[in-house]
Amino acid sequence: MSHISNPMNWLAFRSALEQNPDLHLQFEYEEGKLVDPSFHITEIKQAPIVSVDCGGVMNRWTEVIVQLWEPPVKQTDCSMQVGKALKIVSLVEKSLPLDPNAVVKIEFGNSRFDTRQMYPGDFRADEDNFTVGLVPDFTQCKAQTRDQSCGTGTGSTACCGSAPQAQVAVAAESASCTPGSGCC
Repeated sequence: MSHISNPMNWLAFRSALEQNPDLHLQFEYEEGKLVDPSFHITEIKQAPIVSVDCGGVMNRWTEVIVQLWEPPVKQTDCSMQVGKALKIVSLVEKSLPLDPNAVVKIEFGNSRFDTRQMYPGDFRADEDNFTVGLVPDFTQCKAQTRDQSCGTGTGSTACCGSAPQAQVAVAAESASCTPGSGCC
């Protein structure tokens, strides 16, 4: 799976769903691995994020997180249709107006895949299914993306110094550990 440079906003995600209400909704969390069709949307969270990065710059954004859950007993005759997902969205939005510009994340995990938040990547529609390919979340250094330092100097490596020499090397050179030798 690839890195996503511009995460999708809630308005675009919802619009993609609205164009395919009669299809079965699927999420591909790894290549060739789909969330079980009997999944539930357990909640939709809206999280305002306020952070200060290592360069001292305050950042603000909002995320809408759609949480998926696979029941422990698979329901072979049950599959989430896009229209049903949209009804859940409408129910949520009656109590919690979702920010149309919020970054969308899908939260999922099962016994074979640690729970994590992923971005919607590509959409694939065929005659029966609307599949959302998920892209892993990632970390980044916002100061470096602005070509700034981490607040301790100039340049993109200013937050990093020389790696300290390990004390273990001193202990390895000495057959015994004596007070003042630096090994203990």
